[in-house]
Amino acid sequence: MPTVTTENVQLDRIRKLLAQAEDAAVTPAEAEAFTAKAAELMARYGIDRALLAAARPETDQPADRIITIPNPWAAVYAHLLCGIAAAMRCKCVLPGTGHGARVHVFGYTSDTERAEVLYTSLLVQLHHALTAARPPEWTRSVRAWRRSWMLGFCTAAIARVRAAGQHAAQHAAADSETSGGNQAELVLASREQVIAARAGAVYPVTRKSRTTYTGSGYRDGYAKGNQADIGASRLTPLPRNCLR
Repeated sequence: MPTVTTENVQLDRIRKLLAQAEDAAVTPAEAEAFTAKAAELMARYGIDRALLAAARPETDQPADRIITIPNPWAAVYAHLLCGIAAAMRCKCVLPGTGHGARVHVFGYTSDTERAEVLYTSLLVQLHHALTAARPPEWTRSVRAWRRSWMLGFCTAAIARVRAAGQHAAQHAAADSETSGGNQAELVLASREQVIAARAGAVYPVTRKSRTTYTGSGYRDGYAKGNQADIGASRLTPLPRNCLR
């Protein structure tokens, strides 16, 4: 059973790996190895927090918060946030857009915190990569190309975060079976049911949304998203002007 001390050790190790990945002296291959390990540990950290809370509920409680995303590109950023949050076993509802987007995130505190950390980091990485990207000369609409590029980046990054989480969950389930039970699987399933019920109580009627694109930059953006640091480059909360 994980303990508070164990959690602190895990976080410290993640921070050290990310610091190594950000060091300008390391090679791209070394940086990729550091960040891949950080992503793996971050996924395992979420499961350990869940197991700890199963024994000590006061350590991790269900929560929710509304994140306000300003324009431009609010719909793209909301797509990224919702995808990352879902990979962290959270549930998102967009109660209305208007000027920008509002995303209501439901989840256990440790999961919403991890989602925000990764979302903030990936936004920074997205903008750095987009600044360096150049649309083809034959592109009819630069704006459409950039939007499709960003959606490609977001889709790739979300897929990688989801895969890291699934890999960690499979290992946790295997460990539980070895010890004569399936505690991890049951705990994670129970938490998802709790969060779904909380979101359903607030929003009893919802509909699924679909994000589409028209530009030709999706493939290039997807390639860049596959190179993104999914371990998060900064373990800090979202900027204040992004929260409400």
